[in-house]
Amino acid sequence: MTLPQYDSFPTVTGEGVPLRQILDSDLQDLIEISFYDAIQAETVEQAAEMQSKINKDYTNGNSIHWAIIDNTTQKVVGTCGYYRGFDNGNGELGCVMLPQYYGKGYMTAAMSLAIDFGLKNIGLQRVWAATSQQNTKAIQLLERLNFRRTVLLENDEIEFEFNPNK
Repeated sequence: MTLPQYDSFPTVTGEGVPLRQILDSDLQDLIEISFYDAIQAETVEQAAEMQSKINKDYTNGNSIHWAIIDNTTQKVVGTCGYYRGFDNGNGELGCVMLPQYYGKGYMTAAMSLAIDFGLKNIGLQRVWAATSQQNTKAIQLLERLNFRRTVLLENDEIEFEFNPNK
């Protein structure tokens, strides 16, 4: 399964925050949370290289990665999206938030939009996420969004699966 082809990059809106394509003008603000293959960007150039790879993954139908926008200021507060392909109707959902925006509800709103998009627009049968056992804030977020723990992985991570019936 691959991501459906869209005429333009899908913007997702709802109560709280919109999700939109990450722009080159966003990269300076996103350096500290720009990652690709678990490597963090240290410069705008590295962030641009990583974003280029992310854009290629999107074009190839293997992922979709949005900027999370504050409705009032129009600033990017974080990112979220689906990573590593959509094998067998599964989508791995991930997110990263700039520290100054923690605890303000942005990520709950963004992840809810992304879950809904994955189920309704991509046609995912399963949405899952993984985080380290020490990342208590991410665990609380996932549990608040009706994810349930499914397995403890060897690398000290916990895998969660979205449970729409909860």
